[in-house]
Order: sequence, then structure tokens, then C-alpha cells
Amino acid sequence: MPRPGLPKLIATDLDGTLVRSDDTVSAYTHGVLDRVRAAGIPVVGATGRGPRLTELTRNDIRAADYLVMAGGGRVVDQSDPTGPVVLRDERLGADVLSGILADLEAAAGPLTVMVEALDDHDAPLWGDYHPSWPYQDRFESRTRAECLGQDVIKAFARTQDHHVDELLDLAQRIVPAEVATFTQAGLGFVEITPPGVDKSSGLTVVTEALGVDPADVLVFGDMPNDLPMFAWAGWARVAVANAHPTVRAAADEVTLRNDDDGVAVYLDRLLSG
Repeated sequence: MPRPGLPKLIATDLDGTLVRSDDTVSAYTHGVLDRVRAAGIPVVGATGRGPRLTELTRNDIRAADYLVMAGGGRVVDQSDPTGPVVLRDERLGADVLSGILADLEAAAGPLTVMVEALDDHDAPLWGDYHPSWPYQDRFESRTRAECLGQDVIKAFARTQDHHVDELLDLAQRIVPAEVATFTQAGLGFVEITPPGVDKSSGLTVVTEALGVDPADVLVFGDMPNDLPMFAWAGWARVAVANAHPTVRAAADEVTLRNDDDGVAVYLDRLLSG
């Protein structure tokens, strides 16, 4: 259960948690996060979004002192007065990814695959077209060979015959954790990142820089890619009401839906208490 007093750091997922279904963040939420910072509590945006979406991410969580992006693979200190400082930048080797995809296809059948290889502003994902992908304006069809021509920040995979949670369970069973990390963030694709990369390891970079104990961290989330930071944080783990069942089960508390500003409502009450 939550500790008395206030946490020493607050980290929140964005899409589905802080960001509403219409892709906006309310003025109320921005105001509450400003109050959190004014109270001397650092704010961290912890998201699966890659560095190509840094500008969008900064706009959605303007109060953030740090950004944990790409599911933990990119960590940025935004508090430095001289400008943002990259504290972590992890990549998955192309040869490693090729072997992972071969193993998955042997077990699950043909995969639809996309890769996130570039960190330029609004750079597209590359790979196989799939109509369910919600961000077609940031996608470019490329062959598998082209996708595997360089190391990547993250890869995405799905099959026609498996629910994303089934494919995730299969991937975690057949590919060792020391080879890659697998998760899903509600987009219908399993996400593949370098080994040891998740939101908890990204947040560890932040807490070590600040000298904060994970036991003093409050986190908010909604999808399985938030589970590592739920297991890691000790002050409180709070799910929004629209969260995946596994996240609700791992939470200490459940706040309102993202569309009802659940994170801000919880923090407002915390600060007012």
C-alpha cells in the first residue's frame, strides 16, 4: 500500500494513461503536474514511444524532468540547463533480431514485422504493412532484408492467428531473456527490445542519477509494458481504470480512466491531502 507523506519521484506512462483517447492531455492534467514539480517532486514520462517522437512526448508531459522512452532503451535528462542529455541509448543487433524472428516464425507462423531504426523527428517505422497499425502516416513499407540492415531501437511483430497476449507468452517462453525483452503496449503487436531494456531499467538510470530509492517512487500505467516498473516501484503502483487486467492485478490502487484524467485526479488528491 502507499506510504504516508509524498513520494520522491513520480513516473507515468503516457498513451492510455496520461494521454486521453483523443490524443490530448488536459489543461487540468498539465496544471497538476506543474504542482507536483513545484512541490519538489521530479516527474518522469515513461513511454514506449521511440526517440523519433520526442517532440510529441515533451508536449504531452511538459513538466517532465526526465523521459524514459523506447520502453526504457532511451533515457533523457531534460533538467540540465544546457539542454537535454541522453543518459541511455540501447540498440538491438540486426543479427540477433533476425534469429529471434526466425525462431518466432518457426513456432507461430508468418509474422508481420516492423522496425524502429531511426531517431530523427517523426521518422517512419519500416516493414510490413498492416491495416491495424494506427499510425500509417509514420510508416514506410520495406522488405525484411532492408529492415534487418542495421541495428534497431525496437521491433514490432504480430501474427494472423494469435492474440497479442498469446504471441507475447510464446515469445517469452522460446526466446531467453538474455537475448531480448518482449512486451506489448496495446497496439496489437509484440514489442521486441534489447535484453534488459524495460521501463524499470530505464527508471533505474533516473533514480541513480537523482539518488532516489525505488521504494520512494510512485508509478502510473495501463499496459503490460508497465508491469516491470510496477514490480520495481515501492511507494505505490496505480493503474487507470481502463488498464489491462494484468496491470490492474499488479496495482496497489486503481484511479479513474485516462479519459477522466485519472492520473491528475489521483495526484491532485495526494497533493491536497
